[in-house]
Amino acid sequence: MARTSGKNKWALFLLILAGIAIGNIIGYLTRNVKFLSWLYEGVYFAIGDKNGGNVLTLDLDALVIHFGFVIKITIGSILGVAASIFLYKKL
Repeated sequence: MARTSGKNKWALFLLILAGIAIGNIIGYLTRNVKFLSWLYEGVYFAIGDKNGGNVLTLDLDALVIHFGFVIKITIGSILGVAASIFLYKKL
């Protein structure tokens, strides 16, 4: 059986999620600042339309369910992930 390093994997997961969120927020807040607007540059990956359109609709007559998924990877979120991994290694 493999030994773990003693660090909590859930802590890493939560730190990465926080890094993504904080990096994206910083990118969003600096999108109109001329020398920092590059932080909000990124690409969309979508199942459906990035503006809320849906690819798959399940119509059960009494219940209609729309399925879709959108993720935007920005430079700010990548920097946030890098910072969170660095912080995790320092813990």
